[in-house]
Amino acid sequence: MNNPILSLSKKEWALWVGSLFVVAVSNIISGDFDLLTLFAALVGVTSLIFAAKGNVWAQILMIVFSILYGIISWQFRYWGEMITYLGMTMPMAIWSTITWIRNPSKENENEVAIQKLSRKHVAALIFFCIAVTSGFYFILWLLNTPNIIFSTISITTSFLAASLTMLRSSYFALGYASNDIVLIILWIFASRENPIYIPVVVNFFIFFLNDMYGFVSWKKREKKQNLAMR
Repeated sequence: MNNPILSLSKKEWALWVGSLFVVAVSNIISGDFDLLTLFAALVGVTSLIFAAKGNVWAQILMIVFSILYGIISWQFRYWGEMITYLGMTMPMAIWSTITWIRNPSKENENEVAIQKLSRKHVAALIFFCIAVTSGFYFILWLLNTPNIIFSTISITTSFLAASLTMLRSSYFALGYASNDIVLIILWIFASRENPIYIPVVVNFFIFFLNDMYGFVSWKKREKKQNLAMR
């Protein structure tokens, strides 16, 4: 629970500051500036930088981001996004916070230990993924949700990403990167109706770049962790 900013490398500082700058500029220069969208994006970017380090503060910030993003989704009637982040991503981020605190890395107590997925983990992920996707599709259909197919795919990728985060798998970042792609498509549709959501598209593109960096970072840590265990 130490200050995670102190552990950032020069590369990570550059990525963090650069991401914050692009997000801030894209939001401010848009015709319809929305403070909530900007604040949510800044929190989200910071969470991803800390997540790449395996720091528990990433999950704490994800809880905050889920609340803010849920409100933004509610404003455009993206019920799937609202329900997903408030009803699934946020509770699982709380669970992940507890899990990460309880499982520090032996090499660095400020980073979470990476867990290799077992066959039981994979089987459970497949089963619950199918169940969650099917159940939420029916709910979104009842709510007459716009762009229901992509909204449903977003729920699937969000569930996988949140579950892999909770399981401390290095593949969680790929799950979130996949979700970012879906969200970019969803908010492009939304911005065609209301240009105020164009910055949200930019935000998730920046999120995608940070998630890919997070995946590379975790795979490097996983390799070091496996070598230390031999």
